[in-house]
Amino acid sequence: MDHDVFDGDVYDGAGAPGVHNGMAATGLDGVAWQKSRHSNSQGSCVEFARLPGGEVAVRNSRFPDGPALVYTRAEIEAMLLGVKDGEFDHLVAG
Repeated sequence: MDHDVFDGDVYDGAGAPGVHNGMAATGLDGVAWQKSRHSNSQGSCVEFARLPGGEVAVRNSRFPDGPALVYTRAEIEAMLLGVKDGEFDHLVAG
């Protein structure tokens, strides 16, 4: 299968040098973090940022200085399609 892979905690995709999974989100200079308008009143939500190389970083808004996970566009697209299809609804079901 031809796709970007991860080697330990270092991202081996086509991204910027020094960008890796688990790095401090504050180390991703110049990115615009976005969360859903459906986030709760305390603002706790998952936030996404598109990186210059086209990858997408994800962080927890409750810990904005915490770690960021870095995914390829294809990985984010597959996740979004699954969310839209309801594949993960069971994770939040009562």
